[in-house]
Amino acid sequence: MSPPNWLAPAAARLRTANPHVVDAALAALVLFAASLQWIFPDEGDDRLTWQGWLLAAATALPLVWRRRAPFATACAVSIATPAMAWYHAPPPDVMYAGLIVLYTMAAQGRAWQRRFMLTGWLLGVVLTMQHKEEPLPFEYAFQLLSVVGAYGLGMLARVQRAYTAALVDRARRLERERAADTARATAQERARIARDMHDILAHAVSLMVVQAEAGPVVVRSDPVRAEAAFDAIAATGRDAMQQLRRILGVLKEEEREGGARRLPQPGAAALPGLVRQVTESTGLRVGLHGSGQPRPLPPDTEVAVFRIVQEALTNTVKHAFASSATVALDWAEDALTVSVTDDGRGPSGAVGGHGLIGIRERAAACGGSARAGRGEDGGFRVVVTLPAGDRQAALG
Repeated sequence: MSPPNWLAPAAARLRTANPHVVDAALAALVLFAASLQWIFPDEGDDRLTWQGWLLAAATALPLVWRRRAPFATACAVSIATPAMAWYHAPPPDVMYAGLIVLYTMAAQGRAWQRRFMLTGWLLGVVLTMQHKEEPLPFEYAFQLLSVVGAYGLGMLARVQRAYTAALVDRARRLERERAADTARATAQERARIARDMHDILAHAVSLMVVQAEAGPVVVRSDPVRAEAAFDAIAATGRDAMQQLRRILGVLKEEEREGGARRLPQPGAAALPGLVRQVTESTGLRVGLHGSGQPRPLPPDTEVAVFRIVQEALTNTVKHAFASSATVALDWAEDALTVSVTDDGRGPSGAVGGHGLIGIRERAAACGGSARAGRGEDGGFRVVVTLPAGDRQAALG
């Protein structure tokens, strides 16, 4: 049977009401229940006195402080109730105040206070029932079950409150973890975009600077070559703008769609075009070699391969004063080793620059590693090892 429609809103309002007002109303209600024998004096032959009513009031009034001082309230009611039963005018047919303080102690009291009150009230019921004139067996059972029932309801309320607090704490903790995960993902995405923009701009600007420096030198002696240099500058700028628009398009689309979709970015398959662009734009002879059996890579690893080679060639153009460079892809069973070697002047201040830091970060983000230093035959060499097993590709 479902509860009446008005019961749930009434219970909700009661939970949100001022607790002191609720306790005062509860004390007034218990006092009214103790006064019923004055309102209906002909319902029984028990003797009624003002002293007995005052003792009944002494059991009700302490309930006003039951939340602020639960144990003191329980002690006051525990003293007044047997005194009223002993005076027997009116008799405590139902221990309203006692049931309320037992519920309160079970719900709010400490462990020793709860046990002390439960034991005391069970013994008190037995002793006071002995004092009553001709008590019936069912009265013993009724009073004892009332005490145990009130205590049990209080314990249920205590467990429910603890369970609710645990749920609230868990929800808050999950919310904090979710916020931390979101902030971490945002930071990682910003770092990825910053690396991409750095690689694109550094590569394009390096090629444009080389061509711009070479153009004025040959503008009079070799106009055709000068024109090709300026064409290369324009082509490099257009390519950089296209890649930047792609990245900015990703940002705008992620803002609209919650980051659920990304536009494709260049991968290992785009390396021949990159090598050709560097060769045509700078005059640096770049060779591309591969060994082993190529296989599909996760999208992030594909992008990392392209950006790592792009950054390594950019460093070669900017710092190495090299005439040739070699890009090698060595496909092993569970890893791809990417190496970029030049015949330039070897390690310089670029070893600690942002470009090599970005290469190491990209490799680490894909679960790989990177190292850089002097090559075996001089020059400078960057070697990056990335996981490329079947399982890694499947995860991508």
